[in-house]
Amino acid sequence: MGKLGDVANKAKEMAKGHPGQADKGVESAERVVDERTGDKYDAQTDKAADAARRSYGGGGTASH
Repeated sequence: MGKLGDVANKAKEMAKGHPGQADKGVESAERVVDERTGDKYDAQTDKAADAARRSYGGGGTASH
């Protein structure tokens, strides 16, 4: 696997060990994207955030 894949796998493993912190990061990133795009892509960011949470077993939900 390439370096980017290795980094992604390490990040996923770290998130699994700290799901609460990872949830905060995902929520923050989602909020920033929604703010910068004027919520134009809200459905897509919700879907991406949910997929990210599922990848590490996070428990957060979209705040919309």
